[in-house]
Order: sequence, then structure tokens, then C-alpha cells
Amino acid sequence: MTISIIVPTYNESENIVDLTEMLLALPLDAQIIIVDDNSPDGTGQLADDLRAKHKRVHVIHRSGKLGLGTAYVAGFKKALRDGSELIVTMDADFSHHPKYIPAMVDLASDYHVTIGSRYVPGGGVENWEWYRKFLSWGANEFARAALGLKAHDCTAGFRCYRKEVLQSIDLDAIFSNGYSFLLEMAYKCQRLGCTFGETPIIFANRARGQSKISQTEIFKAMYTVLRLTASRLRFWRPKAQPIAPVKTQEI
Repeated sequence: MTISIIVPTYNESENIVDLTEMLLALPLDAQIIIVDDNSPDGTGQLADDLRAKHKRVHVIHRSGKLGLGTAYVAGFKKALRDGSELIVTMDADFSHHPKYIPAMVDLASDYHVTIGSRYVPGGGVENWEWYRKFLSWGANEFARAALGLKAHDCTAGFRCYRKEVLQSIDLDAIFSNGYSFLLEMAYKCQRLGCTFGETPIIFANRARGQSKISQTEIFKAMYTVLRLTASRLRFWRPKAQPIAPVKTQEI
């Protein structure tokens, strides 16, 4: 299968070179799509240097910090134009380690969406204070309960989508941006009838650079859950056209 790995960046100069080299070393022959939001620390130039060195690296330059959600949408459109059958999304700060991607790709043979999950047996986080673990777990469980989501880690950004999933969603109509985009995507995928597979990962706290999650992003995520819950409770609203099931490969 042809694979694209989308890596949104903003001020990731300390990570992007090492991360890209590790992604290129995976036994997948995947193309890497770096979506840079005009990082003032020179990440975009480093991405261009990587593109000049490796034919499998592609770079999308945007005019400013336009948000995680629209960065993913830009990457999705590029990947679909290029004919990718599987599209992986991940962070650029090594909290999502590249070593887990092959398992996610293998799982995509049986599921529409696969997730590198903190909340299945074998998964977890490291170098987090207890209160951060509690807040993350609580936010995830709140979103699952309010929206009826089946995925155990519905706030994860480490995902692999089959192309037909992204082709079935009006990407330009997604209201959320930032990290709340991840919740809305999970909700829309489930409304399509997508199946979710999860493989355990250890989510590592970033060692270099600064976190992009702010208090504003937390409030936006809460608003997104409430907005989508209201939409879900409108029982008269027609559901999205269901997606075709994945044909499990026979062994």
C-alpha cells in the first residue's frame, strides 16, 4: 500500500531532522508530508533541506500559525492527490514514536481507522505528573461518554486512516481546529460507521521544544464536545452515508 505520514510543525527545529530521518528508515517506503506554519525558528528551512535531500519528503508552507486541524486537512488533500491508500498523522515532538507506525499500518488491513493508543492494555504515558495523567484520562472519558465514541483513546493524534475514510468526509466543513479537530474527526468517522483498531503505545513527554497545548485549547476541546453532543442528541438529523466495511484479509 502507498502511505503518507503527515507531520504538522510549528517551531520544531530541534526535532524535525531526527524525526524525519527515523520515519524514512521505517520499512514502509512512505512519503513524509511536513506542513509548516511559517515557524520563526527555521523549521521550514530545515524541512526544505530535507526535501532537497530525500525524494520522499514533501513540504507544505503556510503563511502563519493557522492551527493543527487545517494543517492536517492540507496534508490529507496532498496525500489523497498523490494516491495514498493509508494516511498517518502524528506529532513532531517524539511523543509519538515512529517505531509504532508499522503496527498501526498492519492493523489498517482490518480497520478503517487505527490509533496509537494510551488507553488499551500495554499503553500508557511516561514522565507525566499524576494530575496531568488524571486530566488527560478524564477528558478522554468525558468525550467518549458524551459522544458515544467506541475508541478508547479518542483524543489521540497518532492515527492511520484508510483513504476511503477521508474521501467520505467533507474536510472543509469541519468546524474545529487545534486539538479539538481530533475529537471531531473521531466523531465523524464513527458516524460513518468506521471501525477502529487500537495498538498500545507509550506516549512520551516531549524532551525538546515547548508544548503547544494551552488552556485555550482545553476550553476549545470542551466546547467541541458540547457542540457535537448537542448535534448527536438531535435524533431527527440524518446520519452520514455509511462507509463500506473493510474486507478482512484471509490467512
